[in-house]
Amino acid sequence: MLNRDLQRPSVGAFGAYGGRYVPETLIPALEELEAGFALARADAGYLRELAELLRDFGGRPTPLMFASTLSARSGARVYLKREDLVHTGAHKLNNTLGQCLLARRMGKSRVIAETGAGQHGVATAAACARLGLRCEVFMGAVDVERQAPNVQRMKLLGATVHPVESGTRTLKDAMNEALRDWVTHVRTTFYCLGSVAGPHPYPTLVRDLQRVIGDEARAQVLEREGRLPDAVVACVGGGSNAMGLFTAFLGDAGVKLWGVEAAGDGLTTRRHGASLALGRPAILHGSRSSVLQDDDGQIAHAHSISAGLDYPGVGPELAALRDSGRLSLASATDTEAVQAFARLCRDEGILPALESSHALARTVDIAKQHAAVEGGALLVVNLSGRGDKDLTQAQAALDALAGETS
Repeated sequence: MLNRDLQRPSVGAFGAYGGRYVPETLIPALEELEAGFALARADAGYLRELAELLRDFGGRPTPLMFASTLSARSGARVYLKREDLVHTGAHKLNNTLGQCLLARRMGKSRVIAETGAGQHGVATAAACARLGLRCEVFMGAVDVERQAPNVQRMKLLGATVHPVESGTRTLKDAMNEALRDWVTHVRTTFYCLGSVAGPHPYPTLVRDLQRVIGDEARAQVLEREGRLPDAVVACVGGGSNAMGLFTAFLGDAGVKLWGVEAAGDGLTTRRHGASLALGRPAILHGSRSSVLQDDDGQIAHAHSISAGLDYPGVGPELAALRDSGRLSLASATDTEAVQAFARLCRDEGILPALESSHALARTVDIAKQHAAVEGGALLVVNLSGRGDKDLTQAQAALDALAGETS
């Protein structure tokens, strides 16, 4: 799945990144998907049904909430884009409803997906249940254990969950297995990929389905504040919630884009998931992007307390935005994310996902970098999911921290 190919992609390129590096048997399926999505997005009927599903089943639009205590702490006006309130508990449903509706339109009766934190798996299972499609989800065995509530939810929604025992038994390996399955059953199966990664057209397709986040946030902040924010902030693993927020602001030079990666045990250790900060160009899961590698150019093990950020690669468009200077990078350790998790619970009455907690952990620091703005800085932070799934793991980490300080 990886090599040091430094050639510029010939299709689906974002600068030096992107492309379509897959077995030849998948090329017709990817071309069919690209053509199918192009037709669907030009079809008023598809767009109308998707909008109705997002509204009536998904619960959109989601609120843009002023975070009063976080604002007081940071010395800025901070708004949270409440993707945790989407049905199934995260932004993932925006993408799965669009893809599963496309699968039905294309005559595919079986949908497969990979998942790390389980939110994409739950969202795919829910969309399939709603649309009458068969669903199978590949999930690393480690994640099956640490995200047990989401495994239960997937099964209740009618999905078959396949624990993956190979490799690190996390998201990377689940994606490997999903791609292998797709190669084998390509004629009847639709692969509902969960992030802005993978071979073309997935980075573009998923971005376009997720940009509803940023489109809503942009209109909402203009209505509330009468101006655009100085910065928008999102955690970055594969990058779907980040590109969902960032895309609407790409043309606004005065809005800084901040991506917060998983620093794990620290960027100076080998246990982190900072693919943008410390990755090198390589091909992973069908596209060329910034990938964590060892000295021999093999995939390095990623680590994060958050299963959704435990991935050694990142979406190719984010790598291109980093190279161009449009994207600013920050990171948060496991400890910082858990502390931010607990603070938002106490201060705002919201239980955030550990993924989102990485963005929250850096919000005060980012606000200080914009402190010179006349009238005070204005930030929008994407609260990409809720933390019910993380309660056991987060509480164990908080208990351990309390033990260290007692």
